[in-house]
Amino acid sequence: MPRISVVIPAHNSEKTIVKTIDSVLKQSFTDFELIVINDGSHDKTCDVVSKINDSRIKVLSYPKAGANVSRNRGLALAQGEFVSFLDADDIWAPDKLASQLQTLENNCNAKVAYSWTNYIDDEDKFLLTGTHITANGDVYEQLLITNFLESGSNPLICKDTILTLGGFDESLTAAQDWDMWLRLANKYNFVCVPKPQILYRIRANSLSSNLARQEKVCLDVLSKAYKIRPNTNQQVINLSLAKLYNYLTCRALYQPHNRQKGLLAASFIIKNFIYDSSRLKRLKLTLKLVFKISVIILFPSAWSTAILTSIKGAKTPTNELETTGTL
Repeated sequence: MPRISVVIPAHNSEKTIVKTIDSVLKQSFTDFELIVINDGSHDKTCDVVSKINDSRIKVLSYPKAGANVSRNRGLALAQGEFVSFLDADDIWAPDKLASQLQTLENNCNAKVAYSWTNYIDDEDKFLLTGTHITANGDVYEQLLITNFLESGSNPLICKDTILTLGGFDESLTAAQDWDMWLRLANKYNFVCVPKPQILYRIRANSLSSNLARQEKVCLDVLSKAYKIRPNTNQQVINLSLAKLYNYLTCRALYQPHNRQKGLLAASFIIKNFIYDSSRLKRLKLTLKLVFKISVIILFPSAWSTAILTSIKGAKTPTNELETTGTL
């Protein structure tokens, strides 16, 4: 029986999944099984995975049902005491599993270990630093304010705890990882490995680029989370909404630029301004974002990109990006 089960949901992932699997096979901790759930791929995902010769890999194919269903299918098959999920385009540092497992063993009251995240592009080039928040113990309110785990590819979890909660919510079309981490945090302690061990890939055509859907689903997740702890302070609620709209604004400003994303960014930044109690302290940044949004709305995509890349300081400061997971 392996100590850890790694589950990779994969849909049309032929371009990235080899690097993703390679980052698992290069782990310094080796007592794991790797379960790849092929979620109705119609490219060469299965072909490229089948060429990887390692007895720890299991590949199972199903009709397309979505990442949350695929994670639950992998969870049902997992034999390990611990489980970790990895999206088919993300990458782990070689010591990720070893560090998280050791941290859990050293903190017997914790059931979830997580690490810090950095961001890369389609070419594996570094884009920006994640939130790098260190939170231990009861992290529910902090996680409500911002998903500092930042993706579904991060934590190592005691399998029994996630099974007790019934796995991922299959009714959610996005933000299912944030919802899962919140439900775990409501009942169990978390512990942090304070170093970047997850490389999250930002892709222009990823599911998380559907910003209007992200807004709706995230608001549903937050609404459910407030009900779990009905005594949540209104200040915490407002801050969680401000952080959400800060994140959505920044995501809307990622390239490629277009007028529709610019209009969404405008609506998001207005809502951020409404909920953000520190709006006046952040006025300089807000004005920069308003300028960038105006350029994207007023000019064709190629022009707005050229204008913004030519202006020093037009890029949103990376330390202002607040992530809210793989939504």
